[in-house]
Amino acid sequence: MSKNPFDLNVMAKQAKNMETAKAVGQVALTSAQAIAQLNQQAAQELGKRLQSKVADLMKTQDPKSAFDYVHAEVLQDAAKEVAQYQAKLFEALASGNKELAKIAESMIKESQHDLIHFVNEATQNAPAGTEPYTSVFKTSFSSALQNFELIRAAMADSFVNFQESVENMKNLSAMQNKSDSTSSKKRK
Repeated sequence: MSKNPFDLNVMAKQAKNMETAKAVGQVALTSAQAIAQLNQQAAQELGKRLQSKVADLMKTQDPKSAFDYVHAEVLQDAAKEVAQYQAKLFEALASGNKELAKIAESMIKESQHDLIHFVNEATQNAPAGTEPYTSVFKTSFSSALQNFELIRAAMADSFVNFQESVENMKNLSAMQNKSDSTSSKKRK
């Protein structure tokens, strides 16, 4: 077997890449299942409430009291349900985002380590008299690693920004839900 740096640990790296892809797929599947479950629960609850509200509405004889009932109870309840659904959805998205960020960070560190190892192997096995070329190659590689680090930092920032956006939307939804319930109590 040759000592070519291109052949080192190919099977192990492929297996590791398969495990990483499997982990990413699992995170996506878990998030999708959580969102599907939220949607199913929301649809079932909406169906039950709608049936109950229609039955209550059919009992009213006066159009004004029917309008007041729809405005005061049905619309307020619907707004609360939407806010609760949004909060659960944001929580599911944030959880998946954290897992994906961990996996991506791990992959980047591992790739960086593999590249450094590859360059060291390649330059150690370089023929005599190629030192100037290997020096230029190492310098270029060092610059590429710095750019790689900038990309990693930008990716980490984007995950953090997404997380902050989800938190902001969650907080806004909670504040809106709180103000809706306060105004609902004042009317009663």
